[in-house]
Amino acid sequence: MTEQKNSYTIKLTPEQLAAAAELLATGNYRPRQVPYAVAAAEGDDCQIVLYQSGKCLVQGKGAADWVLFTLEPLVLGEARLGYEEVLNPESITPHMGVDESGKGDFFGPLVIAAAYVDPVIAKDLKAMNVRDSKTITSDKAAQDMAKKIRARLGDKFVVVSIGPAAYNRLYGTMGSVNRILAWGHARAIENLLEKVPGCPRALSDQFGPEQQIQRALQQKGRKIKLEQRHKAESDIAVAAASVLARSAFLTAMDKLGQQVDVKLPKGASAQVKAAGTEIVKKHGGAKLLEVAKCHFKTTDDILGPLGKTRAGEKLPPAPERKEYVPRRPAK
Repeated sequence: MTEQKNSYTIKLTPEQLAAAAELLATGNYRPRQVPYAVAAAEGDDCQIVLYQSGKCLVQGKGAADWVLFTLEPLVLGEARLGYEEVLNPESITPHMGVDESGKGDFFGPLVIAAAYVDPVIAKDLKAMNVRDSKTITSDKAAQDMAKKIRARLGDKFVVVSIGPAAYNRLYGTMGSVNRILAWGHARAIENLLEKVPGCPRALSDQFGPEQQIQRALQQKGRKIKLEQRHKAESDIAVAAASVLARSAFLTAMDKLGQQVDVKLPKGASAQVKAAGTEIVKKHGGAKLLEVAKCHFKTTDDILGPLGKTRAGEKLPPAPERKEYVPRRPAK
């Protein structure tokens, strides 16, 4: 059984969430008030919060016992805690996880990170509560977690950052985000193989055919087993890579913002368009090539109201968007 920790986050189905809320309401618990919570209570040496999103957070020195002896038998109906090695033995065997950050963000680079784990490293990362970066709510918390991960991994990780200028050139050549992703994943895998040449397997989230990565791999990377699966971030190596990638993305966003003297928001929201408008007014449209992924429709949304065009600002044309035509069923 893995070493106990004092904080657990478990994703519940709507049915499990209702059952857990009923448990807290009728059992020997002291109710608590927590924002955005369906229910919250204090038990023996632990605090339990059930969020509207379905997340169950259990904290305190008695957290492991509550999960093991209450949540699992009465709500989940299955044993999970401490049995990761039994339920999913591949999760701790030597392998690397690969993940990216910045793919859906107009500003900033596309960052791909790869992290290697073995049974000892996997146990240590789990004890540190390393998890998918999307579940880490603040940038500071993500940076703090990344610092701890880097310290534990030593040289057994790599980060490949494709800055906006390079990204725009690659998109002009490859014409596909998935092809850029495959190239970046291949580079990260190759670079980590140089540090851990005996790594037998690489795991990543599913974003396209595995053959795309395989074709992008150069000779020294072709012997590794490639695996893609949905929600791969549940794997500890992929989770670590996701945090490292987000950390590098956040750091790059700060530096790019300083270069143009504009705070760069994440995503592709109205705030992003406002920041892009400010950049164009200050530095001209061509500056977007240095800070943004210009194939995004956001580029046109910024330029249009200013009476500017891609051609006039010396930006690449918008990618052709083919209308979807459903296939007719075979007769």
